[in-house]
Amino acid sequence: MSSIFKDSELTNLIELRNISQSYDGGESYVIQDLHFLVEDKPAQGQFVVILGMSGCGKSTLLRYIAGLQKPTKGEVLIHGKPLQPDMRAGMVFQQYSSLPWLTVLENVALALEFQGMPDKERKEKAMEMIEMVGLAGHENKFAQYPTLSGGQLQRVAIARSLLSNPEILLMDEPFGALDINTRMQMQELLAKIWLEFHPTVIFVTHDISEAVYLGDDIYIMKSPPSNFVEHIAVDLPFHRTWETKRLPHFMELVHEVEDRMVKVGKMA
Repeated sequence: MSSIFKDSELTNLIELRNISQSYDGGESYVIQDLHFLVEDKPAQGQFVVILGMSGCGKSTLLRYIAGLQKPTKGEVLIHGKPLQPDMRAGMVFQQYSSLPWLTVLENVALALEFQGMPDKERKEKAMEMIEMVGLAGHENKFAQYPTLSGGQLQRVAIARSLLSNPEILLMDEPFGALDINTRMQMQELLAKIWLEFHPTVIFVTHDISEAVYLGDDIYIMKSPPSNFVEHIAVDLPFHRTWETKRLPHFMELVHEVEDRMVKVGKMA
C-alpha cells in the first residue's frame, strides 16, 4: 500500500489494488501499480477530490468504481469484495447524461425501476430526491436542453445517482461546463447533500479552489505512468459556507495545493 493512504481500523469502502492500465497490449502503461483506498466513515461519509494533469487517468479510476471499465491488471474492491453489478455506484459526468426522451421523474427513478421497485414507491422516492435537489415543479418536463438548463440537468444526474447508490457518488468534472454563478450554486447544493445524506463522494476537478472548498481529502496524480503522489488533508470546518472561502486558512490551503501541483508537474 502506498504511504499516501493510511489503512486504519475503519472498514475499507473502496479499494483499487495493484491497478495497471494499458491500451496497447502491455507495451506501455497509462496507470501502473496504483493503489487507492477510501475507508467507510458511517454517518459522516467522505469527500475525496482527485487532481492531476489531463490524461493521467482520473476519470478512468471513476469508471473502474462505476463498473464501466475494467483495469488491465489489479482488483476493484467494494467493502472488501470484488466489484459486482449490484455494487455499482452512480456517476455524474461533465456531459449531460440524462435520457432526453424521459421526463425528470422517469430519469431519476430509472435505477429503482431496474431494481424492480413498485411504481408508486419508486415515484415517491424519486420525488423526494427531486425536491431535495431543487427541481420540484420540473418533474414532468423532458430532461433535455434547452427545456432544462445545464445546472438543472446536472441536478437530475445527481438525484438519479444518489437513488442508484446513496453510499457512493462519483463525479467527473460535473460543473466544468457551467457558468460561474450556476457552478457556485451547484457547489452549495453538493455541500448540502453531503451534510444531509453522508455519501462518500469521489470528485474529479481541475479547479483547485473548488477542490479545497468541497473536499476533506485531496489526492494528486502524476502524469503517466500514473499513480498518486501527494495527499493534502483539508482541515476546514466540516460545515462549509461561502464565508469559508474568506478564511485566511482557505487561501493558505489553495496555495499549498497549487504548490504541490507545480511540484507534481515537474515529475518525469
